Amino acid sequence: MLTIRKGGHVELERFYSAMEIDFDAKELIGKWSIHRAMSAGDVELLLFTDEESRIDVGYALVVSRGLYGYALLKYFAILPWYRGKGLGIEAMRLLNKRFADRQGLLAELTAFDDPDGSYLRKLRKFFSRFGYVQVESDYRLGGAPVTLMVKPLRGPWDIAPIAHRMIRDFYSRCLFFGSYDRMIDIKPAPAGEKSE
Repeated sequence: MLTIRKGGHVELERFYSAMEIDFDAKELIGKWSIHRAMSAGDVELLLFTDEESRIDVGYALVVSRGLYGYALLKYFAILPWYRGKGLGIEAMRLLNKRFADRQGLLAELTAFDDPDGSYLRKLRKFFSRFGYVQVESDYRLGGAPVTLMVKPLRGPWDIAPIAHRMIRDFYSRCLFFGSYDRMIDIKPAPAGEKSE
């Protein structure tokens, strides 16, 4: 059984190398930017720990402060040697409980090397299993198109009209202006279009 706990700067130093393996460099926020955002209380590093062995088996980096009452699940992973044991499912349930008082949780799904789209389909299926729905959005992260998903908790699922403002707010808490412009290319969703 897993527990969830908040990690600090020491844990970030330990887990950042795992983030570099799990996520493409084009979508990875710099370590010092994350340290700064953690110090400001904008970002949380959450660790999933096996109760019996007291070993950390996974992590989530969440932009937990925002103007709209939602949180952004920026990075989420189970360490490679613990995958395939259902721990991702247990960890996702813990995340949903932890942020139950929010309007909702957002997740950005990207694939930098996925010619047939199978990896992205697998990610969408995993998040859909936990109540996430796709939101109409038009932005790129590190040059790759983003599939934005939201898990409505207390707020609405159709956040398309303000999703671009929410994403800008989240990233402005983590990135300096120049870094933001290099990483994010975002436009408002076209008016009148519905999400899937």
